[in-house]
Amino acid sequence: MPASAPPPTDRSFLGRLSLPEHRFLTDALRTETVGGVLLLVAAVAALLWANTPLKDSYTAVQDFHLGPAALGLDLSVQHWAADGLLAIFFFVAGIELKRELVAGELRDPKAAALPVIAAICGMAVPALVYTLVNVTGGGSTDGWAVPTATDIAFALAVLAVIGTSLPSALRAFLLTLAVVDDLLAIIIIAVFFTSDLNFAALGGAFAGLVVFWLLLRKGVRGWYVYVPLALVIWGLMYNSGVHATIAGVAMGLMLRCTTHEGEEHSPGEHIEHLVRPLSAGLAVPLFALFSAGVTVSGKTLGEVFTEPVTLGVILGLVVGKAVGIFGGTWLTARFTRAELNPDLAWPDVFAVASLAGIGFTVSLLIGELAFEDDPAQTAQVKAAVLAGSLIAAVFASVLLKLRVRKYQALVVEEERDDDQDGIPDVYEEHTPEYHLRMAAIHERKAAEHRQRAQLAGASRAEGDRPA
Repeated sequence: MPASAPPPTDRSFLGRLSLPEHRFLTDALRTETVGGVLLLVAAVAALLWANTPLKDSYTAVQDFHLGPAALGLDLSVQHWAADGLLAIFFFVAGIELKRELVAGELRDPKAAALPVIAAICGMAVPALVYTLVNVTGGGSTDGWAVPTATDIAFALAVLAVIGTSLPSALRAFLLTLAVVDDLLAIIIIAVFFTSDLNFAALGGAFAGLVVFWLLLRKGVRGWYVYVPLALVIWGLMYNSGVHATIAGVAMGLMLRCTTHEGEEHSPGEHIEHLVRPLSAGLAVPLFALFSAGVTVSGKTLGEVFTEPVTLGVILGLVVGKAVGIFGGTWLTARFTRAELNPDLAWPDVFAVASLAGIGFTVSLLIGELAFEDDPAQTAQVKAAVLAGSLIAAVFASVLLKLRVRKYQALVVEEERDDDQDGIPDVYEEHTPEYHLRMAAIHERKAAEHRQRAQLAGASRAEGDRPA
């Protein structure tokens, strides 16, 4: 940020992050960006596979069953991807949420109010848009939750593809939105998409979670203890009728995300660092590969933009997300008198709100749950999610490109480290030690240039002597 920017203690909306938050954000989003690119590749591969002469093999792989039937786990490959692999994704989401609540931007209720309200509005308005479209158009209201989710990995992949690097404040806002979004999506899945309960299996899953928590409290270490226990908890949760991904969230929330004396990183951060590449690089792309493969034709595209269910999904993602997040943010800032970072403008907030309309992974999952008894409608909803996410991505890209030079200048200023101590200068420019180091650096450079001037003068004098 420019030198005139407020010191790190300033809590204005989209103000500067603390140094630990800046470092965590940079590391987390680097992994998510790589995962987002893989997700994009997987989605394209699924579409190509499902729209070529090999489409029968795509369906065959999707429907191929494996797993122990005696344990109620004889599932299709597509089912394993949605209920099994996404449990890893939601495990990481649980850790992220726990960390944000105890050590991140959500730990301060005043600071958390604005992004939380923005995220809630960013889910409520798309649901309202979908419902209005389907009530007036005579469609099904079962899919109201489909356009409510934001896919942070896909959004970051779009940023990587268009070559736009957002300032850390905007990236943190987008990540916080996604974390709260994930929490609300988890609640929606648990409350609205739970089938008939098997109380014996649910009780077993709960007992397993208690054991998991006790082992953590006792400080027991070793993946060979926790991984088998996690698989048992997941299997019991699946058989209970509650969506199995809830098990991943619950275990993630149990991890300690605060550091004790002598610890550089908390156990939660350490495990997240290990598991996040597995989630972003394998679990989510494989889910996309076996869920995004829909047959695309002129008829399909026509129906996507005319049928109330699919039109509601598209308008919810493209219009509902942007209006909900931006409107919630603007109204909250207005009533709380929160001042926007002077280096940014409200169009920047609207661009990020539009980018949040990319609702891929969780939207596809909710679409499958909402219309699981209607495969044809499920396929149309998936096509609508893809179309809506694509439109939101293109629209947001245009808005972000209009301000790309401003963003690049802010990012360069944020990362500038003239004293080369590994800490960006913006976090040190208010300390005397930083200026003393810079003075010593400039003095050494000045002495070097004086020496070069003397050598240049001597060389010139030597050249001016008569032969």
